[in-house]
Amino acid sequence: MENNPENQELGQSQELDLEAIMREFSDHSEGEAAPEEAREETPPEQEYAEDPLAEFPAEEVPEEFTADTVTLEFGAIQQTEESPVEEPVAPPSEEPVTTQWMPEYTQPESSFVPPQPVLVQPHSRLKELKKKLVNGPEKRYYQLSEKGTGRLHILIFLAAIISLLCIGSTILYEMDKVQPNRIRLMVFGQIWLMFFSALLGSFQLIEGVSDLFRRRFSLNSLLVFSFVLCCADGVMCLQELRVPCCGAFSLQVCMSLLDTLYLRRRETRQMDTLRKATNLTALRVSEAKADGYHVIVRSEGQVEDFMDHYNLPTKPEKIRSIYALCALGAAVAVGVAAGIINGISACLQAASVALLAAIPASFFISLSRPADILERRFNKIGTLLCGWDGIRRLRKNLLFPLSHKDLFPVGTVKMNGVKFFGSRSPDEVVAYCAALISADGSGLTPLFDQLLESRNCHHLSTQNFVRYDGGIGGEVRSEPVLVGSLHFLQEMGVEIPQGLRVSQAVCVAVDGVLSGLFAISYERTRAASDGFTTLTSYKGVQCALIDSDLLLTHGYLRHKFSVNTKRMSVLDAELCKDIIELQGDTTMPVSVLTTQSDLTAVGFGVTGGRTLGIASYLGLIVHIVGGIIGMGAILFLAVSGNMQLLTPLNVLLYQLFWSIPGLILTEWTRLI
Repeated sequence: MENNPENQELGQSQELDLEAIMREFSDHSEGEAAPEEAREETPPEQEYAEDPLAEFPAEEVPEEFTADTVTLEFGAIQQTEESPVEEPVAPPSEEPVTTQWMPEYTQPESSFVPPQPVLVQPHSRLKELKKKLVNGPEKRYYQLSEKGTGRLHILIFLAAIISLLCIGSTILYEMDKVQPNRIRLMVFGQIWLMFFSALLGSFQLIEGVSDLFRRRFSLNSLLVFSFVLCCADGVMCLQELRVPCCGAFSLQVCMSLLDTLYLRRRETRQMDTLRKATNLTALRVSEAKADGYHVIVRSEGQVEDFMDHYNLPTKPEKIRSIYALCALGAAVAVGVAAGIINGISACLQAASVALLAAIPASFFISLSRPADILERRFNKIGTLLCGWDGIRRLRKNLLFPLSHKDLFPVGTVKMNGVKFFGSRSPDEVVAYCAALISADGSGLTPLFDQLLESRNCHHLSTQNFVRYDGGIGGEVRSEPVLVGSLHFLQEMGVEIPQGLRVSQAVCVAVDGVLSGLFAISYERTRAASDGFTTLTSYKGVQCALIDSDLLLTHGYLRHKFSVNTKRMSVLDAELCKDIIELQGDTTMPVSVLTTQSDLTAVGFGVTGGRTLGIASYLGLIVHIVGGIIGMGAILFLAVSGNMQLLTPLNVLLYQLFWSIPGLILTEWTRLI
């Protein structure tokens, strides 16, 4: 069956037909004319569709067909792997058939780059903030939490007990309650208590030594020298059977431990406040002045605004370090003067006593305790002070701009009732009143816009807008309109019905006739009340309303918040506009960061920073004056030969005496 001649002829005919078809297809792809036999077999509609413009000569082609015509070549057909067909190449003598009227397409030099899609990430800012908080404040918070404060509390408790034992034994010695044969034992016991106290404060002593290697001189560095001099004086005390000043040294060690506790607790609270933030508001002090005061600017804050500045040495700390170094030199000079007159024993005694008297015990906590007290309150309201430079800028005379949203946040202003007068339609009256309030930019604009939408009214434009004292006016649809309180309309000559008495209402008069009355109520919040009261009662800070509200007059604010509005500045419209444009500027350094935007957080941040600055400087002054007086008195006693008055009890009483005003000043930050 396979060798059948008929089958062989049939296969040969099929091969010939296939070769003819492929030859015909390739001839068409090269632009050659098809054979006459193929033309006869082509249907009429296919013949017409090959070239719809063939009937037009090349020079007579209409312009509408020559604008955007592109030549398609069949040779550009992509081949598949299953049926690879080589692209036929035209003979050199034959040129491809092209139409003369077709414009030649050229590839542009620069490739077209499609626009990149914009990725919408509404929570990208919050994600970035949280990433910074996790890597910075939250990490530091857990490090401090891992250390804890329990160990410090135990050390402080033990140091306080040692101080009391030393003080008690010193009092017994001064009252002659110690037997003569027990004096050496008591002196030896006090020396051991002093060593044990130094062991409790070993980290403070190590820190003092490390400060010396870092070319810094702190109170802990001075404590190291006090310990050395007290030890040297203790050896002399064993020989001369006199009591050393162990009680005063132990008290200083206790205060140094307490200072470390305050610093660690404050930093932990700061990190805790910052790690919980969902947004940060920065308060900046502008160099521009308004009414003679530097303007407070509110803008967006960054985590770095706090982390880069909170741990830097403050100016009071630098002053205290300089004083400590000078006190060491003065104490050595007092000891040398006493040694020249009375010998080596008097030199060591005078030097150790002068060094202890130069640093009252509360000097160690004069800066850390007021900051810790303030931070305890700041942690509740989400406020942070950005280093000492921020506090220094807050000590200027400041103008705090207030808006209606600060005093009455969203949801606290409500419309209690509406009453219409005259023959005008209520929708027209509402539209007229809303047009003037919107032109004024009042805080009541959202309230009247909502009323417009509820009535399906249109927003109208205002011409010839004018601001008056207590009201506004303008033309709406060529009709004069006045908006304000009842008292304002009466002064403008509008007739008010008898018996109409409303305390807080926006009244509108169209063409000199009372047309509507809108009763407004303001709900006072505790946050706004506390912040506003603090700002208006603090000396050096002036408040000013920078946006208009027809009903928020100074008299109403004085009645609503029970504050003294004499400390509020009255600014003109142009100055208020400049202050509003200044808000949001991020080029100035940050003084305060807040995680909440209410008036309590920002108001207490300003007044708290100013109070901390005052308390720090007053504490420095009091303790430095006390130290200078103490060293001067010891020098006078040493030179005059009254060394017997330099007893440990007198030194201890002197330290406690100057610690009383120092501790009182640390409470200053509770008064904001």
